Amino acid sequence: MADSERLSAPGCWAACTNYWRTRKGLILLAEIILCLVILICFSASRSGYTSLSVIEMILAAVFYVFYMCELHTKMPFINWPWSDFFRSLIAAILYLVTSIIVLVERGHDAKIAAGVLSLMAMCLFGYDAYTTFPLRQQRHTAAPTDPTDGPV
Repeated sequence: MADSERLSAPGCWAACTNYWRTRKGLILLAEIILCLVILICFSASRSGYTSLSVIEMILAAVFYVFYMCELHTKMPFINWPWSDFFRSLIAAILYLVTSIIVLVERGHDAKIAAGVLSLMAMCLFGYDAYTTFPLRQQRHTAAPTDPTDGPV
């Protein structure tokens, strides 16, 4: 009885499929996948730059789950827009530095691919920071005006 009710009720799967269709959901999903690919490339080249990809993939997955399950509304003591903004901004800066170092060092083909993908990740995380900047999202409402054809 409980299993049939759980399957018929909108649950985690419905929330997941509804959230990944949003712009923020797609950005976070792309960040997770790109970090995984970069991690694979760095692992194949046997370089020591894998920790950045692991940390950013985990953080993007955590934010994805929190936004998907709407846990950010249940925890108002954390300022989620600013946290997400700083997460993506710091990731963009770190990926820029890492990609420059990796591309200047040169090396194995997988390492060069990871450097190029790190540049792409820098652009993606930078776009995420731009779209989640909290002060940019504040909307101003227009002041009420009197009707132009006189008093009603």
